Amino acid sequence: MKMKTQSSATGLAIPTTRLGFIGLGLMGSRLSARLHAAGWQVQTWNRSPRKPGLAADQELPRAASLADLCSTSDVLLSCLANDAAVEQVYLGDGGVLNSARKGSIVLEMSTISWKLSEQLHHEAAQRGLRMLDLPISGSTPAVEAGSITLLAGGDQATFDACTPIFESIARQWFLLGPGGSGAKMKLVVNLLLGVGMAAVAEAISLGQHLQLQPGVLLDVLSQTAVIAPAFRGKFNKISSGDYSPEFSVRLMSKDLDLVADAAAVAGAELPLAVAAKKLYAACADSIGDLDLSAITPKVAPGVLASQVPSDGSGTAESAAQAHTESILSAT
Repeated sequence: MKMKTQSSATGLAIPTTRLGFIGLGLMGSRLSARLHAAGWQVQTWNRSPRKPGLAADQELPRAASLADLCSTSDVLLSCLANDAAVEQVYLGDGGVLNSARKGSIVLEMSTISWKLSEQLHHEAAQRGLRMLDLPISGSTPAVEAGSITLLAGGDQATFDACTPIFESIARQWFLLGPGGSGAKMKLVVNLLLGVGMAAVAEAISLGQHLQLQPGVLLDVLSQTAVIAPAFRGKFNKISSGDYSPEFSVRLMSKDLDLVADAAAVAGAELPLAVAAKKLYAACADSIGDLDLSAITPKVAPGVLASQVPSDGSGTAESAAQAHTESILSAT
């Protein structure tokens, strides 16, 4: 494992290197805007032509097509929703692997299956492209603060060359191993994220049933040593009922599907991840676009009863009961 903290003398230069950014969702719009603010030449492309983004992102030039973006960029970065989107963008007609110039660097930042990541590395190498899988640990506030962690898979030379880009968007960056290693590590990280958020929700449910005052419960719990930094900001969302997405229920559900698939291939038994997977899947249809912390009033519906997100089909108690049943069936 390697971590770089200073720019490499042989790395990419801000004034001259042309970056092409693919994917302008919650993360991509912020990453591209941050790169632009750091002085990089950034051009963007999105699968949905009229995708809304940040005001700063709207100032960036948009390529007429993905092929045009690839042909005019020295480094291509992508941050996409799922395996299907990555396959379309990379392997489809006019996609990245068929359009990028030989010698270009590709930084694929999506959370995808490690098998697809390894396939992309193989295809990229055959076409003379240099590639890192580079998934992100951290959600939108961390992107805006420049405090994300980057989890890379690939070769040391490409990793070192990209240090100036890493410095513009991240607090720390690690090379985990060969191609696909970053994608594997991201599944490890997001297993903890999904299970951890579910555990926080259950802890709040217990406090609620023990008749602790909701405000005191949330305030004190958020300040204890057992609450990881990733969850501290979620308590403000829970107390206010503002579940505007930083990382959505739907994406968490998708990532736990990837975790389950990886575990099946590797022979790992993950009963807690299986239970969490069922919980997020049960919530995805009704509150999928909300922040993952929106599962809390589903699991603990009485903590802030007026702020339970609508499930469109019944009571919050039924959602909590479904969660309980999912845990029992997974153990």
